[in-house]
Amino acid sequence: MLLVYNSTQDCFKASWSAHKSVHSRSNLLSNKDSSPADYVKEGWSLRPLPISSYRVVPANIEKPDWAVDIKTPEQIERMRETCRIAREVLDAAARVIRPGITTDEIDEVVHQATIAAGKFSWGYPSPLNYHFFPKSCCTSVNEVICHGIPDARKLEDGDIVNVDITVYYKGVHGDLNETFFVGKVDEESQQLVKCTYECLEKSIAIVKPGVRFREVGEVINRHASMSGFSVVKSYCGHGIGDLFHCAPNIPHYARNKAVGVMKAGQTFTIEPMINAGSWRDRLWPDGWTAVTVDGKRSAQFEHTLLFY
Repeated sequence: MLLVYNSTQDCFKASWSAHKSVHSRSNLLSNKDSSPADYVKEGWSLRPLPISSYRVVPANIEKPDWAVDIKTPEQIERMRETCRIAREVLDAAARVIRPGITTDEIDEVVHQATIAAGKFSWGYPSPLNYHFFPKSCCTSVNEVICHGIPDARKLEDGDIVNVDITVYYKGVHGDLNETFFVGKVDEESQQLVKCTYECLEKSIAIVKPGVRFREVGEVINRHASMSGFSVVKSYCGHGIGDLFHCAPNIPHYARNKAVGVMKAGQTFTIEPMINAGSWRDRLWPDGWTAVTVDGKRSAQFEHTLLFY
C-alpha cells in the first residue's frame, strides 16, 4: 500500500452519485437481503435469483465517470504531485488558525497558496464554483459536519474547525482535510477529534487489494461506537483523480452495502465524519452546510489513498 503524499477529507453534497451514502439504494445492488415474503406482499409474481459477478471491460476502453478508474504510472505521478501541493496548502491554513481569525481569512490563505503552487503551472482550488460553491475550501466549525462556507464569523477560543482542501493541478485532484483546535478546547472535544483521527488511521490500516469497500465502514463504526460517538451516514468517501468525485463510494458506517473490492492502482478518499451525539444531519438553507441535528460537535479527517 502507498499513501499518496498528504496527511490526515470531503464529499460535496451536490454530487449525489458519489457523495451521498449508498444505503438508500442498497437493495438495488444485492438480492440477499430480500425474502420471498417481500415479493408476495407487493403482489409480484417474479422473484430475483442470484446475480453473477461483474463483467470485466478491457483496459483500453474509455470509461464513464462511474466506472472505477485504475491509474497509469503517469497519472499516479501527477496525483502524488497534486496531493503534495494540497498538503502544503493545508499546512498554510493550519498556521493561521487562532482565536479571532475569520474562516473567510482562512479561505483567502488557501486560495492564494493554491494558485501560487507548482513549478511550471498553477493550482486551482477545486471547490471554487463546484456546483456553485462560492469559496476555495470548506471550513466546518463545531456542529458543522462538512461543507461549511467560509464567512465573517471569527473563530473563538474553544472552537474546533475542519479545513477541507482540494487542489486541481496538472489535470488531477488531490483531497484532504483535518480538524484543528482553536485555543483551549474542552476534554470532550479533544476526545472526539482524537477518536476521529484514530478512525481514519484504523481504516487505512486495512487497505489492500481484495478488501471490500464496505469493510472500511465496519472498522470506523466499531471504533467510534466503542468510544461513545456516532458515525455520519449521509456522506461518504469517493474515488478521485481526473474527476473530483467518482466511483467507488466508500461509506463510513457499519452494515453498509458498498459495491466492489479494492484493486491496485485505484485512488480514493476515506474521510470519516464522527459526531459527539446523534449521527443524523440537517442541511442549512444555503444548500451546503451540513450540521448535527442536536447541535453537538462533529469532527472529520481525510486522506487520498493509492495502493499497489
